[in-house]
Amino acid sequence: MSPDEVRALIRSIPDFPRPGILFRDVTTLMGHAAGFTASVDWLARRASAHRSEAIVGIEARGFIFGAPVAAALGLPFIPVRKPGKLPVPSLSVAYELEYGTDCLELGSGPIKLLAVQANS
Repeated sequence: MSPDEVRALIRSIPDFPRPGILFRDVTTLMGHAAGFTASVDWLARRASAHRSEAIVGIEARGFIFGAPVAAALGLPFIPVRKPGKLPVPSLSVAYELEYGTDCLELGSGPIKLLAVQANS
């Protein structure tokens, strides 16, 4: 599938969750087998071209796309979570959205694992 064909599978919803926001709903892409496969393949090619050592996915849609990319490339997958979801010490970063603020957390385990692998 061409990039334009994949892009056409993403539904745009104006004024969600607030007026002035154009929400891109990728569930329509995920529900289209050929489009989803093309997306994962494209992401995997990009990650491979950059010699990625791991794939990081932000909850929740990033898990859906990131995990198959990591599996296809034989790389570790590192999930980045919403606040309060990790039972271990974590790093956190706050950020601003068009309609508020949010925070993401990363457990220290994946970083230590990558450091060990890099030094092996």
